[in-house]
Amino acid sequence: MVDFGGWDMPVQYTGIIEEHKAVRGGVGLFDVSHMGEIEIRGPEALALVNFIATNDAGKLKHGQAQYSALLYGHGGFVDDILVHRVADNEFFLCVNAGNQEKDYEHIRAANRFQAEVVFASERFAQLAIQGPKALATLQKLTPVDLSSIRYYWFADGAVCGAPARIAHTGYTGESGFEIYIPPESAADIWEAVMKAGAEFGIKPCGLGARNTLRLEAAMTLYGHEIDASISPLEAGLDWIVKFDKGDFEGRAELLKQKERGVSRKLAGFEMAGRGIAREGYPVLIDGAPAGWVTSGSPSPTLNRNIGMCYLPADRANAGQAIQIVIRNQPVDALVVETPFYKRAK
Repeated sequence: MVDFGGWDMPVQYTGIIEEHKAVRGGVGLFDVSHMGEIEIRGPEALALVNFIATNDAGKLKHGQAQYSALLYGHGGFVDDILVHRVADNEFFLCVNAGNQEKDYEHIRAANRFQAEVVFASERFAQLAIQGPKALATLQKLTPVDLSSIRYYWFADGAVCGAPARIAHTGYTGESGFEIYIPPESAADIWEAVMKAGAEFGIKPCGLGARNTLRLEAAMTLYGHEIDASISPLEAGLDWIVKFDKGDFEGRAELLKQKERGVSRKLAGFEMAGRGIAREGYPVLIDGAPAGWVTSGSPSPTLNRNIGMCYLPADRANAGQAIQIVIRNQPVDALVVETPFYKRAK
């Protein structure tokens, strides 16, 4: 158990590799109740969401979700978020645990619209059921037809008789569901999911496996790949920035970055030499300082040591030779295409 955003969180239950492989090959269950929830509703809820977030929430249909970002005026991340459209004038945001109060205050400060911003985290626990057997596991516990929920869509219904928002989203690179449920029902639902997934070899999964899974899928983590000093264009997340939707916080600075080009970009790499790259390790090109590692780990699926780092934009291309400084020794690595792992359709 470790402190994570003020929460006591499990790093592992039975072992990171075992839990990781359960998600890739069957199903894993994560308690992610530490994540935050914010509701935005009212006649101008859409206008507020589109002003505070980079993606275009106006394109969302009822029951659809999208990945987006909250930015400061200088273009750096307040947080990365999931935006769910519940109704014409109602949105549901899932935000990172350690940022939830900051995100809420940031949105409130920007609210010059006819909209209400509600800090809803205490009303929700969240469980993530992830892996190729996630649907078969969860379907035993809900009358909602899970096969009808497309990727990045959600449905409101019930799980084990408790009200639940069931979202076909995740942070593992696998198909799966994240369910938002009343805290008082969470322990019983956890036990029910474990029983339902027993035939598929379900494992409870901790932060360790969550990190190796998301790293293989090259998904960014706040405080590692993204923070207040990094913009979406530098992080390779320009696809969640919709300049044509109108004004939003950080837009002016991002336009400048787009016009002049960014000086650094996020890249994936594989170690060619012996050693594991870790967060903060220096990166060299031809022996000269060039960037830093944001995340690194052995890949249980690929059986290789992988990671992500920031490099000069013109050197962040697949095939670029780099060196990672591990215990004061430069170790060879190679920039590669990401994601490192992509599930079969």
